[in-house]
Amino acid sequence: MHALASAQTPAPADDPYAEGRAVIAGLQEIVTPDGVDERFTVTLGGARQVVRARGADRANPILLFVHGGPGAAEMPYLWSFQRPWEDFFTVVQWDQRGAGLSYALNDPAAIAPTLTLDRYVADAIELIELLRARYGKRKVILVGHSWGSFVGLHIAQRRPDLLHAYVGMGQLIDWLDNERVQFEWTLAEARRRGDGEAIAALEALRPYPGPQGIDATRIDVLRGVSRRYGALAAYRDDMQFYFSIPRLSPEYTREDRAAANAGSALAIRTIIPAMAGESAEDITRLEVPVILILGRHDQTTPAGIAAAWLARLAAPSKALVWLEHSAHLMMVEEPGRTLAALLEHVRPIAVAAGDGARE
Repeated sequence: MHALASAQTPAPADDPYAEGRAVIAGLQEIVTPDGVDERFTVTLGGARQVVRARGADRANPILLFVHGGPGAAEMPYLWSFQRPWEDFFTVVQWDQRGAGLSYALNDPAAIAPTLTLDRYVADAIELIELLRARYGKRKVILVGHSWGSFVGLHIAQRRPDLLHAYVGMGQLIDWLDNERVQFEWTLAEARRRGDGEAIAALEALRPYPGPQGIDATRIDVLRGVSRRYGALAAYRDDMQFYFSIPRLSPEYTREDRAAANAGSALAIRTIIPAMAGESAEDITRLEVPVILILGRHDQTTPAGIAAAWLARLAAPSKALVWLEHSAHLMMVEEPGRTLAALLEHVRPIAVAAGDGARE
């Protein structure tokens, strides 16, 4: 493990966003005496990976956030929603192997064959063990978002002893079912809107997902239409507001953002074809409390699939929280209600188990 000298990455002098990034970095600074504010590099499964931990009080429960994609690191987005979480949790963001800041730390050609579901799950378990030792905790809260929720379910299945609770946001259950439902919804919406260009593009994908499975090119066509209809962010037909967030991140330089894009492309072309037959429908019991926080308008990972799965699941306790004005990006779309759900349904579990803050 190698601790970096600085929690923030300095911006190049010619960075047009440097001043804004500096303002945000100052605003985000953890100044409390018992706070946690560190970035460090670890080796998980033979690959060097970057971890970011922030919180106002190290006595708080640890919340490990497993990002989506695959390969879409959410560390450069954390400044837009995470600071209030840090009053109640020590929040750990982790750029998975080949993603985000971790991309430049390993040879992409060597990493590519290791981008498998089992390897991501094993990396996460190794990281949780490290976090327990580093911060003196018995267990962690695991939050999985989008692709990270698929990884998260398998972590919860394999090592419930490490977790206070599992939280799924934009929960992904079955890859092919996910694509089928999203396609049907998007085509119906295109017809309702009389969007002839979109109808033609979608009809050209039939049968979808079809016997050839799923691939990045066909997914891009579907996502390009569904996002315009609010499947990713409710009520929005343009995602520039979200994809611009990393420009002001104190965590990433312009070069880091470019590397992150390369890592995302690597993960998508490597993992997506292999995921066609993957499903968590056979996970019918978990030995850990399960909380799903779902956006009512989510058609990127259609929320109805996850809600139906949760109804069938056996677990020590379950909770389903609907966010009525969110789609897939509830942390940014309804940040207050997302935090309220974590405080009402998740934090008390860790506190009751003795991993809470000073009360």
